[in-house]
Amino acid sequence: MSENKDYLKSPDLLPIPHREKNISAVGFGFIWVGMAVVLAAFAIGGNGVQSLSLGWVVLATVIACVVLGFLMTMTGDIGVEHGISFPVYMRAPFGTIGTHIPSLVRAFVASCWFGLNTYFGATAMNAIFATLFNFNNWFICFLVFAILQLVNTAMGIKSIERFADLAAPVIILISGWMYFTLSDQAVVQGREVWSWIESPATGGAAVTAFMVVIMSNMGFWGTLTADMPTLSRFIEAPKNEKNWFKRNKGQIIGNVITYPITQTFMVIIGAVSYMAVSNYDPVVAIQGSASGITLGVLLLMIVFAQWSTNTSANVIPAATIFSNVMGPRMPFWSGVVVAGIIGIVVQPWSLFGIIIEVLLIVGGILASIVGILVADYYFLRKRRVNVPELYESEGQYKYKNGVNWAGIIAWIIGGSGATIFSNYSFIVGFILGSATYYVLAKYWWFKKYEQAEIIDPSDEKYLGISVGKDWDIGKRMVDEEEVLNMPLGGENVK
Repeated sequence: MSENKDYLKSPDLLPIPHREKNISAVGFGFIWVGMAVVLAAFAIGGNGVQSLSLGWVVLATVIACVVLGFLMTMTGDIGVEHGISFPVYMRAPFGTIGTHIPSLVRAFVASCWFGLNTYFGATAMNAIFATLFNFNNWFICFLVFAILQLVNTAMGIKSIERFADLAAPVIILISGWMYFTLSDQAVVQGREVWSWIESPATGGAAVTAFMVVIMSNMGFWGTLTADMPTLSRFIEAPKNEKNWFKRNKGQIIGNVITYPITQTFMVIIGAVSYMAVSNYDPVVAIQGSASGITLGVLLLMIVFAQWSTNTSANVIPAATIFSNVMGPRMPFWSGVVVAGIIGIVVQPWSLFGIIIEVLLIVGGILASIVGILVADYYFLRKRRVNVPELYESEGQYKYKNGVNWAGIIAWIIGGSGATIFSNYSFIVGFILGSATYYVLAKYWWFKKYEQAEIIDPSDEKYLGISVGKDWDIGKRMVDEEEVLNMPLGGENVK
């Protein structure tokens, strides 16, 4: 084959076979502990208690996280079932070329988050060095911290899991210390931490504030909801398991249990931090209540937390997307470098005051992609995917000049609605995106460009791990029994 025909077959984007799915349910849970400890989570809590009691903030957060966790697991089934990443599957609802438009938006957002979290972690690292060694240069800390994270990510998913195994217990213990310390500070200042009744806002204003907390939580993690397949393709899952819940058990433990618990706890810490020192940034509160080695250890938690978040939630998705756009010319490690460069060039230290609001709006826009993925994967293809064609430049998913206009139009409509109704951005984007795509694809686009898995919804042809098969791109699907019966020469044993 020519290089031109092979550009969709970058080795880093090929389906992950069952034997290489090596992240355990516990390991994925630890990854989530690290990912959920970010400045934006603290901000949601700090902003929320300015209008609502902490009890209502917690309820809104739990609702948002549980709903989003199920949506993450739904999109993540693409990675579990077929072993493919987000940008590869996006070739189905957007086309082999059209996939680059929404994917690059997601990659840019992820790269910006990498820069923002690196800056936040670097300030904590700088405070550690200033406290212990009288060294004070945050920019050098920023560059060193960025390089460490990029190297860790380039080493692969197993290296990231090992770091999460180390960081998660530290984060949990120190987060508990932060909560109790900040709660005590708030009580000393005469503020009731836990209350369901006394909310600053009442009536319609309270309802709006409640919805804003829900949408803030959903909008913030909506980006990862879209590209969960990029992570879930590495999660352990049983072969020949048709039951959706059993097949996705490893995901569910992380997405529906660990993530809501951790996210809610971080929101609570941000809330009590605001109550204690009128600032949702717990680093400010920590520096006012600790010193010496204690302060250094607490700040180290912030560094670990940003590291865990960036490698899993930001650098991996961005690098995978860049590799998808450039093809074999850009292996995964090169995509990691590009993500890092963008995260530095955007100068997050200058954008710090507005970046959270901007990224939450973009998260709402990307919510329409989640709706499109759900509609395409579950309601139109019914989980059956012609995976080999996803890697063919002249195949089924080329559509018209490489673009599926049903997906592009649905994304524009859903994203526009999410921007207009920003207080309800995720809900609006998801509903408009999914509904518009379903109608356009089913009654217009797929009438013009027939889809093999919709015409012939065969389990054996178009399902993956749930029928015990791995996708072997360039040849065909092979099951475990065939492999065991295949000699070194390659011919089947009769």
